[in-house]
Amino acid sequence: MTIEEKIAEYKDDLDLFDDVNAKFEYIFDLGKKHTTLPEEQKNDATAVVGCASPAWLVADYRDGKIFFSAEGSSEMAKGMLVLLLDIFDKHTPDEILAFDPKKLEELGIIQHLSPVRQKSLEAFLQKVYAYAKKYKELS
Repeated sequence: MTIEEKIAEYKDDLDLFDDVNAKFEYIFDLGKKHTTLPEEQKNDATAVVGCASPAWLVADYRDGKIFFSAEGSSEMAKGMLVLLLDIFDKHTPDEILAFDPKKLEELGIIQHLSPVRQKSLEAFLQKVYAYAKKYKELS
């Protein structure tokens, strides 16, 4: 499934809810699928600098694709990480780098995030794109 198809799938789910609070409850529910990272993977190199709450993003590159894992500490971070990892996981560096992050606004929730959480999202995306650039250079 492409990144755009995954976004369309989440958009369809989120469109089922009439108000923003219900959409955020959906995000919080996604956070229940949140995984944790081993302590040794939570370090300065994997920290999402600029995130409002502590969060880490780890990437592994194999078979031409990037496999992401992450951990966040707040309920919102956990839910957003599950959503974003599902969107970006198992794609090639070229697919990620070609994706316009403005398309995430199609989900209908990004514009309702607080300014602090929007900055956290930007920090996460910068880390995703940094990994994609790094692995593109290796391929």
